[in-house]
Amino acid sequence: MPNPNVIIVGVVDGQPRIVLEQAVEFARRFDAMLLCASVDPSRYLVERFSDGLFTSMPIDPEIQDLRVEKFDEHLRKQIATVLEPAGVPWSVHPLVGDPSSELIALADRVDAILLVVGTRSPGFRGTLQEFFNGSVAAHLAHRQHRPVIVIPHPASSASKPLPWEGSE
Repeated sequence: MPNPNVIIVGVVDGQPRIVLEQAVEFARRFDAMLLCASVDPSRYLVERFSDGLFTSMPIDPEIQDLRVEKFDEHLRKQIATVLEPAGVPWSVHPLVGDPSSELIALADRVDAILLVVGTRSPGFRGTLQEFFNGSVAAHLAHRQHRPVIVIPHPASSASKPLPWEGSE
């Protein structure tokens, strides 16, 4: 009988290994498989097929690029270096659109028991992205009923100012 427990972990290129390593620990504790989801916010869903595949288009109306979405192979290899030795069942899933909305919709489709996400890297770029897009973790925590586990970035420190506090 296949394992009914699913944990969704949000993945992005270049994220610290700690996010996947912690997700592995939760998968072991809950006897769950990990579904690694990567969301491309620059595209939107056009059509979803019964086999799980879907087509997408860029948000930019000037670009006409209808395509069947596939998971980024480079990112899949990064994930595999952490998850294959861990021995937990896992799969990858591409998504397009608003990251929090798409992770919630995926969690609903697979009846996930919880979601795991990382925080953005400290610094101006991460702070600017979060200011304009909002925190995916905060959106998840306020817009759905599943537990959300937020893995802090390894460069975070209790002694450093929070991104919105600025430095003195």
